[in-house]
Amino acid sequence: MKEPVDTVGEAAKAATHVATAGAPLQEITLAQRVLLAVAPAIVALMVRVIGWTLRFEVIRVPGAVPASIPATGIYCFWHRCTLPCTYYFRKFHGTILVSRSFDGELIARTLAMFGFYTVRGSSSRGGASGLLQLKSVIDAGKPVVFTADGPRGPIYETKMGPVKLAQIAAAPVGSFYLLPERAWVAKSWDRFLIPKPFSRVVVSWGPYVTPPDADASDLTLEAKRSELNEALECARRNAERHLAVAGNR
Repeated sequence: MKEPVDTVGEAAKAATHVATAGAPLQEITLAQRVLLAVAPAIVALMVRVIGWTLRFEVIRVPGAVPASIPATGIYCFWHRCTLPCTYYFRKFHGTILVSRSFDGELIARTLAMFGFYTVRGSSSRGGASGLLQLKSVIDAGKPVVFTADGPRGPIYETKMGPVKLAQIAAAPVGSFYLLPERAWVAKSWDRFLIPKPFSRVVVSWGPYVTPPDADASDLTLEAKRSELNEALECARRNAERHLAVAGNR
């Protein structure tokens, strides 16, 4: 696959990685190699086929400004709407923090097929290094995206990572939620959404959260995390209300 063209300079190139350039996997089995070679292409094809049929409708809370190309800064969404987000934001060439695990490699290779970049790390291992790389991405004028409650939940509970990145990058955090009018719902921790073909999808933008000060206390950081959590929930509730009203017309 041809790597997306990066036009913002060497800083962004050094800080961002397509999936195949991530940290090498240790002791990978033959079965895993086959899965890495086949699964991302199959998933990407499925997403594209469904995505071609979807109709997107953008809504926002008062004062919120939906991101547009070329975007920069930090953006967050709930893990369950990853699939429609992957298709809708494919032209933004955002960078996402992905774990160094085998599952992370699968995700990273799939995202690369939609023009996303990945930084390898996690909140528990390699997180500090990952955040510094993401800061370099923001400094280079490119967008960074977080699944705020990923990768394992609990659902609708944002982690501290986006807040810490906002602090060190002095960048606000945008929030959004994509809700299909008709979807299959997986029996997973996040109740993962798979839009049904030809469904309408609401792209709901919530409030932006200002970054904490560089010397902010742990108490202040937690307050910012709660504020971001409420912004994400605001975007979700707004999307649900919008579809409920439309369905009652």
